Amino acid sequence: MQDVNTHKRYYPLHHFILIPLTIGIFIWSIIQLIKTTDNISLFLIATILLITSNITRIYALKNQDRIIRLEMRLRYFQLTQQTLSAIEQKLTMKQLVALRFAGDDELLSLIDRTINENLSPGAIKKNIKNWQADNHRV
Repeated sequence: MQDVNTHKRYYPLHHFILIPLTIGIFIWSIIQLIKTTDNISLFLIATILLITSNITRIYALKNQDRIIRLEMRLRYFQLTQQTLSAIEQKLTMKQLVALRFAGDDELLSLIDRTINENLSPGAIKKNIKNWQADNHRV
């Protein structure tokens, strides 16, 4: 069961294998570069690996944010028969992501509270009573 305390997800292959290995290779390449300046190509390859592993994660998260924004626009329209565009400009992407977890019965009031009180994403999540799990996140 997902809730405010258990909704964060880690992708083990990325978070616990790929990132630590690429950081290790990068650090090792720096050490090799310091020992002998002939290892510049090793350093460049390690740098490319580190950057690539982070860029792919950033791309996935940005795409996920776009999907959540579309989902929230659809949910808001279904509940109000109005577009979210005027309200959307008053919310940050992190607030929209946090609001995604609210059930339809509390979403509109929580949007109003978020705008009026400038609730942080953490505060939004703590105020959700009817948690809607998202088990399909990357």
